[in-house]
Amino acid sequence: MALAGAVPVSADPIYLGSYEWTIDDPNFGGFSGLEVSEDGSSFIALSDRGNLITGIFQRQGEIISSIEAGPIHRLRREFGIPLDREFSDSEGLAVAPDGTLSISFEWKHGLRFLEAPDGQVSDLITTEAFDNFQDNASLEVLAIGPDSALYTMPERSGRASQPFPVYRLLDGTWDQPFTIPRRGAFLPAGADIGPDNRLYILERDFVGVGFRTRVRRFDLEGNGEELVLETGLRVHDNLEGISIWEDDAGLRMTMISDDNFRKFQRTEIVEYRLTD
Repeated sequence: MALAGAVPVSADPIYLGSYEWTIDDPNFGGFSGLEVSEDGSSFIALSDRGNLITGIFQRQGEIISSIEAGPIHRLRREFGIPLDREFSDSEGLAVAPDGTLSISFEWKHGLRFLEAPDGQVSDLITTEAFDNFQDNASLEVLAIGPDSALYTMPERSGRASQPFPVYRLLDGTWDQPFTIPRRGAFLPAGADIGPDNRLYILERDFVGVGFRTRVRRFDLEGNGEELVLETGLRVHDNLEGISIWEDDAGLRMTMISDDNFRKFQRTEIVEYRLTD
């Protein structure tokens, strides 16, 4: 693995496998957010068209062999009315210890909350700092910290030389505690805070015929940058959702791809074991 700027590289992760997931439903696909349970047995996935789905992993050893999935739930406002298309460009997903779901949106920039996948979303929670974000390139990622603070950042920083600002929502107050260095052509696609209390940023680079994937991690002050993973072109599909969890052998990294509802792409769930 190589990364501009002489960033420390953590020990190489161990690739465990990829599972191609399909369901015969026109609303299936476009997954942009993922949260895996603490024990790795179940998950919630979010699509970028305002849909949520829950599921249970079946494994043979460490490798996913099948998925038992529940129904697809459309994000709805009061009276059960689905969110309009312009309000349903949902991208980042985080789940609090009490089960509350937080979702970030990149067309109408902000966050919404709901108590369960089939529940009613809150009003949009936003701040003036988001006013100048680019359409369809804003709050791509979302993660929740040990103090229940929510961390989000835009997909684009504005210039190739400009770092990505990280915004935090804690106790109803927004601030911008740090930035993430922008390195090369990669752009943020997903985020999670692992059991090690480090912020993992999943990034992608589209190169005409496919994607490259990168994962970096930081402490919760934006320091201690490490490269966790960097793949070659077309090793994986368009990975956008990431979840870090832990089993008896250590940290695991599970990621999901956005197939953009295109037949030549796929919904892929990819797993690595972190060795450091």
